[in-house]
Amino acid sequence: MNKPLLIEIGVEELPAIPFLKELPNIEKKWANILENNRLLCDFDFFYTPRRLVLWHREFQVKQEDSVEEMFGAPVKIAFKDGEPTGAALGFAKKCGVDVSKLDRIDQGRGEVLYFKKEVEGTDSKDLLNGMINEFISSLNFGKSMRWASRTDSFIRPIRSLCVMLGEEIVDANLYGVKSSNYSFAHRMVSYEPFTFEFAGDYFCKLDKNGVVLYPDERRKTILEQMKKIEEENGIKIEIDTELLEEVVAITEYPTALLGKFDEEFLELPEEVIVTSMKEHQRYFAVYKDGELTNNFIVVSNSKTEDFTQIIAGNEKVLRPRLADGMFFWKNDIKNGLSNEGLKKLVFVEGLGSMYEKVQRETKIASLLADTFKVEEKELLEKAVYLAKADLMSEMVYEFTELQGLMGYYYAKIAGEDEKVYTAIKEQYLPDGEDSELPSSKFSSIVALSYKLDNLLGLFSVGKIPSGSKDPFGLRRAAAGIVKTAIEHKLPVDLGKIIDALSSEYKGLDKTQLIEFFNERLFKIFDVNPSVIKAVLGSGETDVYEISKKLCALNPIVLSDNFKEYTTTFKRVANIIKDLDITSELSIDESLLEDDAEKQLVSKFNEVISKEYSNYEEELDALFGLKPQLDNFFDNVFVNHENQAIKTNRKNTIGKVYQAFKKIADIQEITI
Repeated sequence: MNKPLLIEIGVEELPAIPFLKELPNIEKKWANILENNRLLCDFDFFYTPRRLVLWHREFQVKQEDSVEEMFGAPVKIAFKDGEPTGAALGFAKKCGVDVSKLDRIDQGRGEVLYFKKEVEGTDSKDLLNGMINEFISSLNFGKSMRWASRTDSFIRPIRSLCVMLGEEIVDANLYGVKSSNYSFAHRMVSYEPFTFEFAGDYFCKLDKNGVVLYPDERRKTILEQMKKIEEENGIKIEIDTELLEEVVAITEYPTALLGKFDEEFLELPEEVIVTSMKEHQRYFAVYKDGELTNNFIVVSNSKTEDFTQIIAGNEKVLRPRLADGMFFWKNDIKNGLSNEGLKKLVFVEGLGSMYEKVQRETKIASLLADTFKVEEKELLEKAVYLAKADLMSEMVYEFTELQGLMGYYYAKIAGEDEKVYTAIKEQYLPDGEDSELPSSKFSSIVALSYKLDNLLGLFSVGKIPSGSKDPFGLRRAAAGIVKTAIEHKLPVDLGKIIDALSSEYKGLDKTQLIEFFNERLFKIFDVNPSVIKAVLGSGETDVYEISKKLCALNPIVLSDNFKEYTTTFKRVANIIKDLDITSELSIDESLLEDDAEKQLVSKFNEVISKEYSNYEEELDALFGLKPQLDNFFDNVFVNHENQAIKTNRKNTIGKVYQAFKKIADIQEITI
């Protein structure tokens, strides 16, 4: 038998950001608890700032009956001379029956004691209290708080609880709050609770009391209201999706309103205005003809007919925020960009100050400039020197997310070269999965220098990511280096870079860092993992060359006829397994007796004597040796009684394998 189940947990206003971080896990956690209690069913989860709601249209009023099987010791141990031993008695006690009630079963390894019992399902209402307490305890919002005299904690104080199965209030207690049939209206409707008799009554009364329970409906309402404001005023509202979700999470009855700030503040960089409005006030930016206007959108949580005072209040609050921004802006321009303050700013323990970090980045940039044949080394040095200077600005102190961007503005105003201030702006790119990349080779060197120093430095002092923990974003940095190298066709050879800079990073494990980089390739490239292993097996450490090899090899592996190659290359692998493939192998053509081996050597010499413009051409030529290899394997006896001939034949196959291994270790490929 099924009945509707309503669970409402009433709380004081939830902080949006930690709540939204946990939101993707909430339904999964409740589903797991339902499954563990044999009560899994469809349900919906709704939320407002002051309530968490689990709604089940059809919920089992009782667990289904089940069968519990228990297995004990082998019979030969459980009984001795026909009498039960301690093993049998202990198992019987565990099962709650006399030894005579135990059965025996043979699972293929001899008979063991066995007991099967019917377990009657428990009433759901007797389980729900424990399930709800387990659910609330499982939620992880980062920080939690205690209230009143309680010793347990939650993200915010719990003020009400309703567990209603059908029309029955289920006896439950959460953080000292007993289950009841009341909930709370929107604060501007009433501070007093309202009661309800059943679930349908609950949903109806919430709506009448100014609470839009469904987040999808609140989101839709906000977007529709914004669209109407856009049409009425000929403007365009920037819909920041993160900000939208935050606003949905902090409102029960949302209303989008158009506000205005003083036009003089448009002197500030657009990013400063938008960031200030978003971070401090949760306002949306407004544009007209592609330009930022002195308007904003605030989403009110008030239930009223007249929003005049609410708009005026928000305008009043925003003005000092922007005035602070204007003060920081003018002060920073007056002070200019300087690196001196970085000497007092610690980067990471064991790696000195930010000033010392800049010095290391300058050396990396110089090395990369030589490698990439960039002659503007003085400009590069200037760009790296100024890149972190805005960390000392008042604006970045207030809005840390604007670092790099403010340096761009200040360097531009100071009359620095365009390449310099553009590189300062792009130094942290890419900074996300779908982020833009540095726009030029010049900017790429500055960005690569920053990321390489982070990796080399942090690995040298043991700050290495483990599991899901990566506090310094080193996985993202490694991926960024690979993507930037590919985008601008830059020979970023990690092995050579680490060797050249080893004196700057004492204690750095080169092998460990390269392996870390290689692990990123499996996330970046959507190819058969064995293809990546094969290319890495070539020993290549230049990330751009690795990408070219992958792009050349993968289409061949995906081709319909590649399976025909696998048999041939397995035979190659078998022959060279006892051969020192790292040694210099030689072929003595005077020892070639069979036509098949002569044809193979002749064709092989022809292949390796050519120059190829890309890996695709070279691989096509190497894979083109298949007929000669097959002919060799079919007609040539490798293990000749003459040791010299035997060695020569193995060397022939070994040389073919070595030619492939310069691009990829073909032994690694599996399909």
